[in-house]
Amino acid sequence: MAGRGPQSFKKRQKEQQRKEKQLEKNQKRAERKDGPKSTEEELVVLSGPLRLPEFMDDEDEAAESEDSESPVVSKVH
Repeated sequence: MAGRGPQSFKKRQKEQQRKEKQLEKNQKRAERKDGPKSTEEELVVLSGPLRLPEFMDDEDEAAESEDSESPVVSKVH
């Protein structure tokens, strides 16, 4: 690349980076398009309110909620 000035070299580098980024974006779009349609959890109909342990104020209330008929759900990620 002898004979090219620093501006031309910077322009070429910048253009190559832009093309690479565009190619990566297109590949990601294709993956999303071809990927699984449903990554969400299946929704379940509940019979009553949920009592989540992280919202319990006292340990006594948590013990009481275990005896009740409402389901206790733990947070899963």
